[in-house]
Amino acid sequence: MSSPEAHVRPERSGGRSASGPVVAVTGAASGVGRALALRLVESEQVKKVLAIDERRGDVPGATWRVLDVRDPAIAEKLRGADVVVHLALDLDLESDPKARSAFNVRGTQTVLTASAAAGVRRVVLCTSAMVYGAQADNDVPLAEDAPLRATSEASFVDDLLEIERLGRRAPRAHPGLNVTILRPAVLVGGTDTALTRYFESPRLLVVAGSRPCWQFCHVEDLVSALEYAVLEEVDGEMAVGCDGWLEQEEVEELSGIRRMELPPAIAFGAASRLHRLGLTPSPAGDLAYTMHPWVVSGSRLHDAGWRPRWTNEEVLAELLEEVAGRNSVAGRRLGRKDATTLGAAGATVALVGAAAVVRRARKRRGL
Repeated sequence: MSSPEAHVRPERSGGRSASGPVVAVTGAASGVGRALALRLVESEQVKKVLAIDERRGDVPGATWRVLDVRDPAIAEKLRGADVVVHLALDLDLESDPKARSAFNVRGTQTVLTASAAAGVRRVVLCTSAMVYGAQADNDVPLAEDAPLRATSEASFVDDLLEIERLGRRAPRAHPGLNVTILRPAVLVGGTDTALTRYFESPRLLVVAGSRPCWQFCHVEDLVSALEYAVLEEVDGEMAVGCDGWLEQEEVEELSGIRRMELPPAIAFGAASRLHRLGLTPSPAGDLAYTMHPWVVSGSRLHDAGWRPRWTNEEVLAELLEEVAGRNSVAGRRLGRKDATTLGAAGATVALVGAAAVVRRARKRRGL
């Protein structure tokens, strides 16, 4: 990890501020929510931290409110809060898509409405830089005010776009409520996504003719950026990530993982069949994010004095440590015996072959 001087943090006054904000964090029992709650509890610029989740977590010093964020009773639990950071999202690849979407959208809608009713002045939402879309003609890097061109074909993107729409609409529906949105690049640090599973593969799938660019965001850097938003150092919609990006060739050299290159028709056809038959959690649309650039500048946070502590090279190294010993092909986790027996090419062929067998069986049964 780079030196502490590389990461600027808001100044502290030397004692807990009696006039600092009361901050509520949803999803505070685990993941990014817990990391942020722990950081804010230690901050001398925050008066009080309200931790909200369906279960009580381990955040000493926080005041807990245990309930589902979709419960309208959350409005009463938010009374007295100045800022709400909404991080209670289901982004589990194995979750039922309809239930996951219902939770994410209804939860965000309820938190925004409840925050306005409780007199909260600012809500901070966290989506992903994926909302910009992975397009062959994207600028490198993308400006933060670039249009959101993501499609609904990738994991979670529908939910994230709807959360962004709710966030933009809320200040118009509730004058006096400010909404700030942070969009992290590929998030690493105890995370499990289709993009982190890409690095669990014995070979890195590269679609022929594509131009992959990789930009990461360490959870620690996201948490520090969220703190900036809480303390009103930044406002509006902004991207979070390491400075710069890595080309695919650099990723392969740093990781030591060789590529497996496939023509687009074969790669997308196989990914679509495998997902449709329930053999992999990742839809074919996820492939676009490993093909086309979607790196962002992060200029708005930089203008406010924020800097990432982590570099892309350092985050990639940590990601590789985290996924060591795991084996995935097309986003599907393989058991150790499967991975050892099949190898990279064999595992891919086996998955594609399994899809073909299931498809033929269904045709015979008239399904």
